[in-house]
Amino acid sequence: MDARAETRLYVEEPLAEGAAVGLDAERSHYLRTVLRLERGAQVALFNGRDGEWLARIDAIGKGWCSLAVLRRTRAQEPHPDLWLLFAPIKRARIDTVAEKASELGCSVIWPVLTRHTDVARVNLDRLRANAVEAAEQCERLSVPELREPERLDRVLAAWPAGRHLLLCAEAGNATPVAEAAARLRGAPAAVLVGPEGGFAQDELDGLRALPFVVPVGLGPRVLRADTAAIAALACWQALAGDWTTGGADERPPFRSSEQM
Repeated sequence: MDARAETRLYVEEPLAEGAAVGLDAERSHYLRTVLRLERGAQVALFNGRDGEWLARIDAIGKGWCSLAVLRRTRAQEPHPDLWLLFAPIKRARIDTVAEKASELGCSVIWPVLTRHTDVARVNLDRLRANAVEAAEQCERLSVPELREPERLDRVLAAWPAGRHLLLCAEAGNATPVAEAAARLRGAPAAVLVGPEGGFAQDELDGLRALPFVVPVGLGPRVLRADTAAIAALACWQALAGDWTTGGADERPPFRSSEQM
C-alpha cells in the first residue's frame, strides 16, 4: 500500500495535475508554524468535487504558501444523502454537533429556530470551520453544506418531496430508531433534534401530523440535544446509511508520517 501525505487540507480551487493552489494566511501559518513544514513537503488536498490529490509545497513564507498539485490519489465518491436539522445550543456543544455531524457523513447541517430555542445568534463561520476540520481529519472527500438558520415552520413548509424527517421524539408514541432506519434504508432522510427545553406542544402536534415525519425514540433515557443528534446519526449510518453499503469495511489507504 502506498504511503500518503499525512496532512489533509480542504480547498475551494479546482484540482488537476499541474495546477497551482495558493493558501490563505491562516492555513499557511498552520503548515509553516504549527506543523513546521518546508518547501518540498507533501500534503493531500480535496475540494468535494475532484477527489483527493497529492500536492507539494513549492514555496512558503509568512502568511502565504504555494502548492503544486502532483497526482490524484483517490477518486471522488458520492457522499451520503443525510441531513441534520437541529435547534442551536450553547457554544461548545454546538461546535461538537457540527464536528460530529461532519465525521458521521452528513451532507447538510441546518440550524432551525424553534419556539424554545435559547440561542440568539449562530456563528456560521465557526461552525463551518469545525465541520471542515472534521472532514479533513476523518478522510471524507467532501464537506457538509452549512445552511443559514431558518424558522422550523418555514423549513417544513418547503420540505422536499420524498425525503423522510426522523423526529427525535421527547415523549409519546415513537418508533424505535433502529426499526425506522431499517425500514427506510435507501431513502433520502434527515434527522431533527429539538432544543434543550423541548419542542412546544403545538410544534410537536404539527410535526406528527406531517406525512413525511417519522417520530423515533432513542431509548429510555432523556438525552441532551447534542447527544441525541450524534446517537440518531450513528444509528442511521449503521442501519441504513454508508456503514451498510459495499465498501463499508474498507478504510482509506494508510498515511505515513514519512515524506514520499
